[in-house]
Amino acid sequence: MSGVEFVLVMFAVLLVLLLLRMPIAVAMLLVGIGAYVVIAGWGPVLNTLKTSAYWRFSNYDLSVVPFFLLMGQFATKAGLSKALFDAANAWLGHRRGGIAMAAIGGCAGFGAICGSSLATAATMGQVSLPELRRHNYAGSLATGALAAGGTLGILIPPSVILVIYAILVEANIATMFLAAFIPGILAAVGYIFAISIYVRINPEAGPAGEPHSLRQKLESLRDIWPALLLFVVVIGGIYTGVFTPTEGAAFGAVGTGILAFTHGGLRFDGFIECLLGAGEATAMIFLILLGAEIFNIVLALSQMPVEAAELIQESNLSPYVVLLAMVVFYLLGGCVMESLSMILVTIPVFYPILEGLDFGMTPDHLKIWFGIIALIVVEVGLITPPVGMNVFIINGLARDIPMKETFKGVLPFLLSDMVRVVLLIAFPILTLVFVPA
Repeated sequence: MSGVEFVLVMFAVLLVLLLLRMPIAVAMLLVGIGAYVVIAGWGPVLNTLKTSAYWRFSNYDLSVVPFFLLMGQFATKAGLSKALFDAANAWLGHRRGGIAMAAIGGCAGFGAICGSSLATAATMGQVSLPELRRHNYAGSLATGALAAGGTLGILIPPSVILVIYAILVEANIATMFLAAFIPGILAAVGYIFAISIYVRINPEAGPAGEPHSLRQKLESLRDIWPALLLFVVVIGGIYTGVFTPTEGAAFGAVGTGILAFTHGGLRFDGFIECLLGAGEATAMIFLILLGAEIFNIVLALSQMPVEAAELIQESNLSPYVVLLAMVVFYLLGGCVMESLSMILVTIPVFYPILEGLDFGMTPDHLKIWFGIIALIVVEVGLITPPVGMNVFIINGLARDIPMKETFKGVLPFLLSDMVRVVLLIAFPILTLVFVPA
């Protein structure tokens, strides 16, 4: 059996375990250990297990993960989600479909602090759904907008998955954040544009809200300036090199914690709850990392990445045809697998293949450009059937709206995502404009 065939069997077994509802980290560990035993026997497997966990988790760059997760926990307790939505609603709510647009704006702002798609969808859903209901928004538009808006949490910096990807391909974390800036703005603008078209076709789906005076609009900004200042200081400090990503994340966690105490009424019990929440999320991510580590060792032993790269090069396919095939794989895989797991499993296979192809850019630019594209496409899986984790979260908050209505509501946003992916592939400068040459 060739390396490519062996790995295809591994992926098939992994997919079966996931369909049986086994946690992704456990499934990756079981499949990785089993395949490792088949290739090398129990001795090398046990030798690897006793050192791989320490080797992976002692990476200093990974210390940024719990800080950004804690920052997101504090942001939720600080009431920033409601302040961001209210500010966006004050400026956009008077338009047809404006409250749904405000929800997108709130998701973008909260995602810039939280860094988690699922947390952004859940938090903004709790804040925005009552207002959308009060103005008689169609259930499909209300839930679809919130599910799609939640995906902004993982793209707009800071992003935990961007950090993980940067570590995998040995890219600069600050540079990855910088590269995600324009794609993140394009995502938010594209979603707002999708809503405007939706309500133009179906005006009753998104009636206009009450207009706000200039004074009310300016007062709404008063409640969000601490969050905006914190974002500028953290991300700006990382970009300019004032502090490392880990130092910036720690600063952001402390700053958001102070806001939670002073503005959100956070007390000791809530503080402990935030610590436990961040700890549990960190443990989950690290266990997935360990599973991916074993899985990727097996990939290297099977020689699958080398064989696949040689097959692609011998086929003389256009580099963009190969990239398109990877995008399709991510679209399909993202429907059934969690985004972080998809990145961890596929990057050790896909990136060596891309390195052997000529896209007319430097290796550093290639890893950054491909990382943003891969992240965007995988995140589309959060709002596509049959899984669509963001859809399930929003639907859980709006149980009176049928699931099929929510999936119907995300279709305009999926079209917006496809347009954005095409633009980023056709014009790499949109991703690399701020990246040093």
